[in-house]
Amino acid sequence: MQIVANGIGIEVDDQGPANAEPLLLIMGLGMQLIGWPDDFVQLLVSRGFRVIRMDNRDAGLSQSFDHHGMPGLAIGALRHALHLPVTAPYGLHDMAADAVGVLDALNVQQAHVCGASLGGMVSQHVAARHPQRVKSLTLMMTTSGSRKLPQPNWRVQKALLSRPDGKDPDAVVAHLQKLLALIGSPAYPAEPEALRRRLLASVKRSYRPAGTARQLMAVAADGDRSAMLPLIRSPTQIIHGLADPLVLVAAGQDLAARIQGARIDLVPGMGHDLPVQLLPRFADAIAGIAAIARS
Repeated sequence: MQIVANGIGIEVDDQGPANAEPLLLIMGLGMQLIGWPDDFVQLLVSRGFRVIRMDNRDAGLSQSFDHHGMPGLAIGALRHALHLPVTAPYGLHDMAADAVGVLDALNVQQAHVCGASLGGMVSQHVAARHPQRVKSLTLMMTTSGSRKLPQPNWRVQKALLSRPDGKDPDAVVAHLQKLLALIGSPAYPAEPEALRRRLLASVKRSYRPAGTARQLMAVAADGDRSAMLPLIRSPTQIIHGLADPLVLVAAGQDLAARIQGARIDLVPGMGHDLPVQLLPRFADAIAGIAAIARS
């Protein structure tokens, strides 16, 4: 369903009993709410949550910002590398305000919040800027943005910035399959045909590379969130793959060191994705930190 949150149109999926504890899921760069698998949602519902998924601005079926055009990623990357300010059409704090706006529109006063990758960066802003709205926080495969952290190798960076060979759905799916093969979990490879079907459904629902580029500029403009992290007081669970080639495991360890009382689960063989085999483990971790928040 489409709602108005923070003054813009945001697509939301709301599942589970209306009187269950709300859990807001925030997806990563260019990803859609269906990036949270339906099976994962059902695992969370079975653990007592009302699960709220959202398409971030500029992704999925939520409002686009195409009037800003395609940003200059090369110039943005250069300015970021030189420690110069990066200008973006909007910031991660705006995306955090969207998330809080979703809670407002659904009359949810407090929610457990879980964010993956870019969604984890947005979730850091939500928890630090709106602490009264966050019961517990789960941060998956994400980072503080500290410049002291190791970066992915050039092959991964190049793949992240590469484009499909064509605009038709098959070309886009083939491109995404190559990217996920590079950054995914080596111990839990996705079944190729199932992955292809999932990616094709995603591309047919929405494919907005300019929106992804604008989100990436928002990440670059946000910079280092290290000074903000001590403001987070919600019970926090960090989940990070030991084999993540995109956001290296040092980033998860850094978050655990900077957020007071944070717990961390370092997962062997996990890369930068949500393997179906690990979904129960993730659901248990979210339920576990929620239980601590209740105590």
